[in-house]
Amino acid sequence: MSYFLVKAPLEARDLLQSECIVDGDMSGTVIIFTHGAGANMHSDFMNEMAEGLTAAGFGVIRFNFPYMRANGIDGKRRPPDRAPKLVKDFNLHIEAIRAEFAPERIILMGKSMGGRMAAIVAGDTQVDGVICLGYPFIPLKGGEPRLEPIEKSKAPVCVIQGERDKFGAKGVVDTWPVMNKVSLHWLTDGDHSFAPRKSSGTTQEANLAAAISYSTDFIRGLDA
Repeated sequence: MSYFLVKAPLEARDLLQSECIVDGDMSGTVIIFTHGAGANMHSDFMNEMAEGLTAAGFGVIRFNFPYMRANGIDGKRRPPDRAPKLVKDFNLHIEAIRAEFAPERIILMGKSMGGRMAAIVAGDTQVDGVICLGYPFIPLKGGEPRLEPIEKSKAPVCVIQGERDKFGAKGVVDTWPVMNKVSLHWLTDGDHSFAPRKSSGTTQEANLAAAISYSTDFIRGLDA
């Protein structure tokens, strides 16, 4: 594991420099892995997924969105930035990563909010695939399902979802026609973080391992 600073291009000097975590070989398939709304790139979930994906032979790079970078500077907890700012920051990182590493292929992966941002980015930016881990389909405060990013993605999309995810559970998500264009996988009794109940007979570790396996199969299947 290594760290480096990705500097925003000259036209985006208003953005902070971003400390990134780089794992694995960055010359082949690189997974740009973004965090959810409440936990940063150092969370146990992010660490375990990145470790498994690196072991599968992929390069993985993580960065914090602007509000999380600001949180790290002064220790204050902030809500997520609005989508346009997150998307702009995501694209700046993609541009910088292409320039730094020239990878053969770029896959966008995100936990919850990060997955939604990845799908939005893929509507306008050329990438090879999108993997959403616990996609936040249904706003908890009410409103229509967030299906537009998936509908408009120009790259193949894989969604890996816990069966009990409060943002979109099995029996609901799989009834939407748009999901027919998605590689959709369910994790046994998993919640939004893929954790099952003790009575389920499985574990969060097993669900994370399954998520890594589904992700690996999806990426390798892009060559088919």
